[in-house]
Amino acid sequence: MTDQAVDTGGVQLSGHAATRDQFLGRTRELKELRADIERTGLDTLTGRKAPRARVLLIAGRPGSGRTALAEELVRQVARRYPDGVLRTRLAEPDGTPVPVERAARDLLAALDLPAPAGADEDELAATLREALADRRALILLDDATGADQVDALLPDTPECLLVAVSAGPLTGIADVRPCTLGGLDTKSALDLLTRSTGSVRITVDPRAAEGLVEICQGQPAALILAGGWLAARPQAAVSDLAKQLHAEGDEGTPLSRVFGLVHATLPTPAARTLRLLSLAPAGLADPHTAAALAGCSLSAARTALDDLTALGLLRAVDSPLPQYEVPAALHPLLRAAAEAQERPAELQLARARMFERTVRLLQSCRAVTEPDNPQAREKLQGTPRGLRFPTRAAAAEWLTVRRPALLAAARAAVADGELDTLARRLMSQLVRAMVAHFGTQEAAPDLYGVHRLVLDVAERRDLPREKAAALLNLADVDARTGRTAEALVRYRAALDAGRAAQDPYATGRAMESVGGAHLELGDYERAADWYGRALAQRLARDERADAARLYGRIATAHTYAGRYGEAQRAWRAAAAGHRKNGDVAAHARALSELARVQEYAGRPEESLHTCEEALEWARRAEDTRLQAAVRLRLADTLDHLGDPTAARLHRGEAGRLLEEAAQEDPLAGEPGPQSAGTQP
Repeated sequence: MTDQAVDTGGVQLSGHAATRDQFLGRTRELKELRADIERTGLDTLTGRKAPRARVLLIAGRPGSGRTALAEELVRQVARRYPDGVLRTRLAEPDGTPVPVERAARDLLAALDLPAPAGADEDELAATLREALADRRALILLDDATGADQVDALLPDTPECLLVAVSAGPLTGIADVRPCTLGGLDTKSALDLLTRSTGSVRITVDPRAAEGLVEICQGQPAALILAGGWLAARPQAAVSDLAKQLHAEGDEGTPLSRVFGLVHATLPTPAARTLRLLSLAPAGLADPHTAAALAGCSLSAARTALDDLTALGLLRAVDSPLPQYEVPAALHPLLRAAAEAQERPAELQLARARMFERTVRLLQSCRAVTEPDNPQAREKLQGTPRGLRFPTRAAAAEWLTVRRPALLAAARAAVADGELDTLARRLMSQLVRAMVAHFGTQEAAPDLYGVHRLVLDVAERRDLPREKAAALLNLADVDARTGRTAEALVRYRAALDAGRAAQDPYATGRAMESVGGAHLELGDYERAADWYGRALAQRLARDERADAARLYGRIATAHTYAGRYGEAQRAWRAAAAGHRKNGDVAAHARALSELARVQEYAGRPEESLHTCEEALEWARRAEDTRLQAAVRLRLADTLDHLGDPTAARLHRGEAGRLLEEAAQEDPLAGEPGPQSAGTQP
C-alpha cells in the first residue's frame, strides 16, 4: 500500500476480531436496568414529577464489560429518546478526570449547538441544561471519576435519562440506581471465548475451558485477550493456556496476568509498539502515530496495529480513516510495561518523534489550502510523500477525524514540560491548520484552549513576546463573546508583557484594544485616552495608515461622550491622514462621519457641505456601496434642513446604487471577521 497521510481504505480485521465487540450475556443486569428506568423514584413517591433526569449507574472494575453493558442498554432503549443519544468520556486513558467544561462542550457539539469560546464550566453546564430542558435525550457518561462530574452535567428534566459508567458509587447524587458488575456467567464467558477460538477447542475440552473462565474470573477483557492468544495459535489447546496462566501464580488481577502472558509472547517489534502506544494522545492512534512512536515505516505500523487489534489489545474506531483506541482497562498495564522495559530517554525520544510527525502533518494540512502560495507550494513539495495530503478535502477530513487526538497532543506536549519548543511549534501549526480549514469563528472554542496552553508555556519559560500574543488572542475571544471586563484585564496584562518584550506591535495592539474595551464598557474618556496613547506610538514609528485609523477611533469615543468639538477635530485629522496616504475610500468615510458629528453638533449646513465633499471622494473611489451610504447620510441632513424632495431623490439614488452593487456581487461589502477589542 502506498504511504499516504490519508489512507481511506479503513481497517481490515479478521472475522473473529470484527465480531468481538458484539454484546452477549448480562441478561439479568439488562432486565434490572430497564426496570429501573420505569421505577418510581424516592422523589416521586408523592406523585410529583422528579425535577431532574433519572440516573442509572453501571459500576465495575475496568475490563468488567461495564461500557459494553451501557452501550447495549442504550441500544435497547434509544428509540424512547427521539432527541438522540449523547456520549462523552469523563476520564483520560490514564485516569485523569476530564474537565466538566470540555465534557459539556462535547455534549453541546453532539446537539449541534454552539458553545461560546472561553465560557467557564458553570456557564457551559447551564447552557447544556437549558438545551436539554425541552428535549427527550439519553446521555451516556463513560468513565466517570466522581459524582461532581455527573451532577454538573445532569439535565433538569425527568424526560431525559442519564447512564453513568464508573468504578464505584456516585455518592451525593440523589436516587441513583446502581448496577454493580462481577464476572460473566460461565455460559456467556464460554461463548465469548468461542467467538475467538471457534467451537471445536471449547467442546473438545470443556473442563479446561471452564477452568480458563475461572482463572479469568469471567472478566470480559481478560477473556478477550485469552481468546486472541488462542486464535493466534490454532494448534494450542485451551488447557495449554490455562496451564501457563496457573504457572504465573495468583499475583495481580486476572487481566494483568493474561496481559502479561500475551505481551511476553508477542514478537519484539509488536510488543514495543504496543507499549509505546500508551503515549498516544487520548489513547487514540493512527498509523502515523504508531510509526512515529516505534520509529518504523507506515506499512509496518499498519500491520502491527491490525495484528494487535486482532489479538484484542486494541480496538478499531468506527471512523472514515484508520484509527485505533487503546482500551482503558489496558492503558495502566501498557504504561507500567513501558516504564519497566523502556529507558526514560527512549520514551522521551518516542514522544518527540510523535510530536514532530504531528507538526509536519499539520504543516502539510495547512499548505494544501494555499496552492497559489509559492512558499506553501515549495514547502509541500519538500515534504515526504508519506506526509502529503492528495487534496484539500482529504486534509480537512483528517483534521476533523483526528481533532480530539490533536488537541490532546497539544495538552500532552505542554504537560510534558521538557518539550516546550516542540509544543510551541505544534500549537502554532494546529492553530494555523484549523483556521485555514474551519475559519476563526468556527474553530474559536478549540483555539481558545490552545491559546491558554500557549500562555502556560510562555509563563513557564518566561517568554514575554509569546505571553503577549496569547493574552491578546484570549482577550479577543473574551471581547467577542461579551466578556469585556475579562478581556480588559487580559489586554492590560498583554500590554505589560509586550513592554517587557519590547515588542512595539504587541504594545500598540494592546493599547488600542484596551481603548476598545473601555469604549465597550461605556468609559469614553478612558477609551479616548488609550486610543491617544496608541496613536502617539504609531506617529513615533511613522505608521501613517494606522495613525489615521486611530484618529477615527478617538473621534468615535468623543462622539459617544458628546464632545462634538473634539470629535470633529479628530475626524478632520483622520480624513487628512487617509488623503495623504492615498486611501480615497477611507478619506470619503472619514468625511461622512465628520458630517454626522457636525449634524449632532447642530451645524446642518456644514454637514451638508461635508457630505457633498464625501460623495465626490466616494465617486473617485468607485465604491458603489460607499456612494449609497453617503447619499443616505445626505438625505438625513436634507430632511433636517427642510428639503424632503431633495432627500427623496438621494434615497432613491442610494437604493438604485445598492441594487446595482448587489447584482454585480451579492457578497461584496459584507463584513468579515474582525478582532474584538480593536473596533469601536
